Amino acid sequence: MLRALPLLLLLTLSAEALAADKVEEVRGRRKADLKALLAAVGLTYPVDEVYLRAFKEERELELWAGKKGQPLTLVKRYPFCAASGELGPKRREGDLQVPEGLYVVPEFNPTSNFHLSMKVSYPNASDRLRSDRERPGGLIYLHGSCASIGCIAIEDGPIEEVYLLALDARIRPIRFDIFPRRLTDEAMSALEGSPHVALWKELKPAFDGFETSRRPARFTVDAKTGAYRVR
Repeated sequence: MLRALPLLLLLTLSAEALAADKVEEVRGRRKADLKALLAAVGLTYPVDEVYLRAFKEERELELWAGKKGQPLTLVKRYPFCAASGELGPKRREGDLQVPEGLYVVPEFNPTSNFHLSMKVSYPNASDRLRSDRERPGGLIYLHGSCASIGCIAIEDGPIEEVYLLALDARIRPIRFDIFPRRLTDEAMSALEGSPHVALWKELKPAFDGFETSRRPARFTVDAKTGAYRVR
């Protein structure tokens, strides 16, 4: 066992070096692009805050950024190139659903099999109460490579932009909200009758609040029901 420790340490250090090398390689290729992208909307690189929100029906990811505590600016919209499932939340392992809810990015994976990936904090406090208690599923990511089994995929060039802007942002964690669609009043009327409409009504104040303030909504989760309570 003791003899194996140096080998394990060596492998760990090698993996860390490989990850750092990949990030630096991508940053070296794309830094000028990132500066130009931000300059076009009046921002400088790196930014203080990044906020991501995704819309499943529209198959679109939005990247917002700006200064700490200030209204955020839309930097760019990215089309999904792959996403499995249908409208409605993820509730169990293997259902191939993209989650719906208010999340953060707890982990960046530069050595992903899907080029670069950013983990979604599913299952969060709400999901743990509402999903299958034994097998809620997990390992949900935003990544490149245009393949999905419950994740959101965008093309490799776009994931490089999103990954680096989020990784280099000064404020963590990165907020990442996933909506079934843009929850306008008209959309909510069209969604009436769905078995998921109660959840969507909980998420609507988060959508509406950001539309008004350009700040991610603050919220709590009911400890008994898992319901979102947007403040």
